Amino acid sequence: MSNLFDRMKRSPYTMDMDSVIKLLREQHSFSQEELAQKLGVSRQSYIKYENGTAELPLEVVRKLAAIFEVDYSCIIDNKMPVEPSYDIKKTERRSEQPDIRISIPENNIEKFKQVFLYILAKVGARPNVGQTVLYKLLYFIDFDYYELYEKQLMGLSYIKNTFGPTPVDFAKLSKQMAKDGLVEEVKTEFYKHEMTKYLPLKEPNLTLLSAQELEFIDSELEKHAGKTATELSNFSHKDIPWIGAKDKEVLDYEAVFYRTPETSVRAYSEEDD
Repeated sequence: MSNLFDRMKRSPYTMDMDSVIKLLREQHSFSQEELAQKLGVSRQSYIKYENGTAELPLEVVRKLAAIFEVDYSCIIDNKMPVEPSYDIKKTERRSEQPDIRISIPENNIEKFKQVFLYILAKVGARPNVGQTVLYKLLYFIDFDYYELYEKQLMGLSYIKNTFGPTPVDFAKLSKQMAKDGLVEEVKTEFYKHEMTKYLPLKEPNLTLLSAQELEFIDSELEKHAGKTATELSNFSHKDIPWIGAKDKEVLDYEAVFYRTPETSVRAYSEEDD
């Protein structure tokens, strides 16, 4: 599966953006006014999207894909679907289809604990690395690894929150780790704002992590651990898994294959189409 914007540039079947939206709208018998209302925009704004005089915001792409029940790629690649489409948030991955990736997170609690201890050992002492930064580091490690290798590293569930993806079970797991003497939770300040930090009390058990996984985690920490919570939150808001989810909804791992070049970590080739 290739990066959408790369495919847009090279696809021999690409149509004008207004043609695709118009054809889909007419197929569903929507007037411009009706579709504008469904999108929550004015008719004037919708007309600009349909005739190509205004750029489509990603949130509008998500809504259009949901309304027309097509993949994001049909909207972004400017192509009508050539086969039955699916909603990436609703598609079921069935066990009788072994060639299809499993999108339901497979929580590996013990692996999470060791990854968390490893992160804390590497960057936890940095003044910017508090709970919010840790949330984003865990998210990008999990979702970037899934895009790159098409399998899960920790497989935690993340929900869409105002400040970006939040690991669902983090509070419960971190408290259990504190109770077990693995970490210590402390309160501190960073630029006059209260911050929750975690101190590692045990060395991580690296036997649970492969050399590939450790190398990958190191690369993610090098890329993101120096950023502030605000910078990481803003960056996560540009990521398709976060954009494509509703508030408080669990993010879909499969959405990483619809990322834009800005957040994608995989070099796609023509053969991935």
